[in-house]
Amino acid sequence: MRTLTRLTAYGAGLVALFVVSFAVARGVVPEDAGDDWAADTESAHTDGGHGDSEAEGGHDSHAGEDADSASTVASGLSLEQDGYLLSPIDAPTTVDAAGTLSFSITGPDGEPLTAYDTSHDKLLHLIVVRTDGSGFRHVHPTFDGAGTWSIPWRWDRAGSYRLYADFVPTALGDKVALTRTVDVAGPMTIGPRPPEATTVPSDAYTVSVDGSVTAGEESELAFTVTRDGEPVTTLEPYLGAYGHLVALRDGDLAYLHVHPMGEPGDGVTEPGPEIEFMVEPPTAGRYWLYLDFQVDGTVHTAAFAITADGASGRIT
Repeated sequence: MRTLTRLTAYGAGLVALFVVSFAVARGVVPEDAGDDWAADTESAHTDGGHGDSEAEGGHDSHAGEDADSASTVASGLSLEQDGYLLSPIDAPTTVDAAGTLSFSITGPDGEPLTAYDTSHDKLLHLIVVRTDGSGFRHVHPTFDGAGTWSIPWRWDRAGSYRLYADFVPTALGDKVALTRTVDVAGPMTIGPRPPEATTVPSDAYTVSVDGSVTAGEESELAFTVTRDGEPVTTLEPYLGAYGHLVALRDGDLAYLHVHPMGEPGDGVTEPGPEIEFMVEPPTAGRYWLYLDFQVDGTVHTAAFAITADGASGRIT
């Protein structure tokens, strides 16, 4: 009997303690704290989860803020930008299978984008590269006018590829670069990566690069085209210039906007042997450069790897 009395008193004490604690909690914690917590939890699942954007080469909201604060010239890290969305890529899934590569882009209103401004002589540029830096292609699909872009396609090697759609929506007036990843099945082979060299071959031509690059600063790079040791002075206009340069950051494959200096017919720019560009590496690290130039109606590509540090990165 005495034990039962003690247990009853102990239980009553716990109840009293709970009542007091609850009263104190209501005085300290706001009544809407539960709603705030629920909202934060939902936001964490929708914004920080591994959604399609991240799986296809994008990044979460915090990573995007860091990337934007680091530089305004790195892009091509997401399948969505300014409300413009790149659709999944429809393409052959195995090596040596002939087919069609196609995709579409939707605008902020969710409808297929049909109004584009011409940029570098084209409405849209499609850049394709394997994630190890090999297999670079710069092509221009056909637009059907209703929203779909397409081009005949065949993969040469298996692997994971990044595709970049580079375009200017008329309603926006600024360049947008969106990306998706495509996996191609087949026997894996090692492709030729851009070499860390200042001189590289490109078909029957030799291309050299000179200049220094500084992270966070605009730097000038000069490419010189020769053939059999002689300067090539018969470069032809290609995409509004005597050369077109694509720069990708090794690692996340951020896409850099590179600007040519001068243009054909301006009375100053010569058709070779030099082609000059202004490039701004947003961060220290290695970058892959792909130079396209045209001679006798044929486009040739020269690939380089450069390294920039935080102070001054000499091409190596």
